[in-house]
Amino acid sequence: MAKQGKTYSGSAFFFLAFIMMIMFSFTAEAAVKKYQFDVQVKNISRLCHAKPIVTVNGMFPGPTIYAREGDTVLINVTNHAQYNMSIHWHGLKQFRNGWADGPAYVTQCPIQTGNSYTYAFNVTGQRGTLWWHAHILWLRATVYGAIVLMPKEGTPYPFPQPTQEVNLVLGEWWNTDVEELVNQGNKLGLPPNMSDAHTINGKPGPLFPCSEKHTFVTEVEQGKSYLLRIVNAALNDELFFALAGHNFTVVEIDAVYVKPFTTQAILIAPGQTTNVLVQADRVPGRYFMAARPFQDVPIPVDNKTATAIFQYKGIPNTVLPTMPQLPASNDSSFALSYNAKLKSLNSPQFPANVPLSVDRHLFYTIGLGLNPCPTCLNGTRMTASLNNITFVMPKIGLLQAHYFNTKGVFKTDFPDRPATPFNYTGAPLTANLRTSLTPIPRLSKIAYNSTVELVLQDTNLLSVESHPFHLHGYNFFVVGTGVGNFDPAKDPAKYNLVDPPERNTVGVPTGGWTAIRFRADNPGVWFMHCHLELHTGWGLKVAFVVEDGKGPNQSVLPPPKDLPPC
Repeated sequence: MAKQGKTYSGSAFFFLAFIMMIMFSFTAEAAVKKYQFDVQVKNISRLCHAKPIVTVNGMFPGPTIYAREGDTVLINVTNHAQYNMSIHWHGLKQFRNGWADGPAYVTQCPIQTGNSYTYAFNVTGQRGTLWWHAHILWLRATVYGAIVLMPKEGTPYPFPQPTQEVNLVLGEWWNTDVEELVNQGNKLGLPPNMSDAHTINGKPGPLFPCSEKHTFVTEVEQGKSYLLRIVNAALNDELFFALAGHNFTVVEIDAVYVKPFTTQAILIAPGQTTNVLVQADRVPGRYFMAARPFQDVPIPVDNKTATAIFQYKGIPNTVLPTMPQLPASNDSSFALSYNAKLKSLNSPQFPANVPLSVDRHLFYTIGLGLNPCPTCLNGTRMTASLNNITFVMPKIGLLQAHYFNTKGVFKTDFPDRPATPFNYTGAPLTANLRTSLTPIPRLSKIAYNSTVELVLQDTNLLSVESHPFHLHGYNFFVVGTGVGNFDPAKDPAKYNLVDPPERNTVGVPTGGWTAIRFRADNPGVWFMHCHLELHTGWGLKVAFVVEDGKGPNQSVLPPPKDLPPC
């Protein structure tokens, strides 16, 4: 499935394949899937504006990766753009193989202009919808695409087989150069301008100007069923998504099956994926699929609605589509009740292996802040922090520093809880908003195979806000969530330890908390960050150093020969 006209040289490929066979245990039916990703600039037009954007293979969104559970995937990324590049395969666990994870300066140095790097990984114990995106600067504004992992041959879905599957990748569009906007914002110490539109498969739909060609349409047949694989690739917005006149049956989140339930709309945070079944059982016509932000605090968002069309076969394009009823943009009760319905399948075939005892309790506060900046507009710069620590990115890859035991690159003294407890979600706090900035990043060291509970607590420093947090290298179980301050005496008694949702990205509710659990059985350096690109850039991130175990398959694999240098 590599792009036509691009192949590896014979000797290089066979050497790589040989290495892969040593690295990963092959099963008889497993295949090697090869892709060529050419990162290149291309002129694209949307909303009556043309501009050069960074793409993969000239496509926006980029190509979909298809593989089966058990396959080995080799993706050779060649960087022809003016920016350094790294790509993250979001939600793939990369067991012992952080070298293929992709976040720049965490697991690798970026691929420099004119250079290549082959991401080589095995799909182990995962099937469903994931996605890939640039993991440097704000380049994921245009560099992203879907990952579809099919079950092993002969293994059915645990829900009715759909007639057809449709990928729907939700994104954002800026009329101007995104990197220039971000640089301007950083100089002023302020957020950059919000996006000019949301998109569905790169297209904003007919509610926007110049969108005749820029509307995604999927044709359906009466009486048939469809699996919609939905990805939120937006940079900064949680989104409601609905289809006029039709209900969704949610069957999977973040490539993990869930107990099916029916809903008129879904809520999907940046970084999350959701698979839904739809029956084409309504009066044949044209129906809008629509996406619009959820934001329950008075922070400006691009509140315009992106649309695509669900069109029954034989219906002419002159028929006006019907619009769905989306929840109000500040409907936090819908958001909370929707997330409460998500539960793991927890069947014999797909068990929910929730850690019932906890070796390490972590409590991280999420806050915004203002640090002095003499050159900025107001003499201050917006920052963000965990436990009041703003993460500073290093100049070399943290995983390399860990693997080669390089001194002075990072410390492992990130605190397990905030230094000073306070009323986290009380009246807005606008004094003492400085955050701790140290030149050397502070990481949290975790013992191999230990069980971890992490409570993420939103705070009212400047403002409460919903934050989607993504953990690299792992899935975790969302065992509890609530509004207000976490109460360690009472709240754990209400945890769901039977069938909590398992995922890789979780929304921490506005002015509330979320508790997650995972077993630290994947050694390496693993990034954890808010998936709002604005907040990540302001320092709302940390990394875990998961130590090696003592067994033969319990340590980080050696780095590949073509790992990019810094």
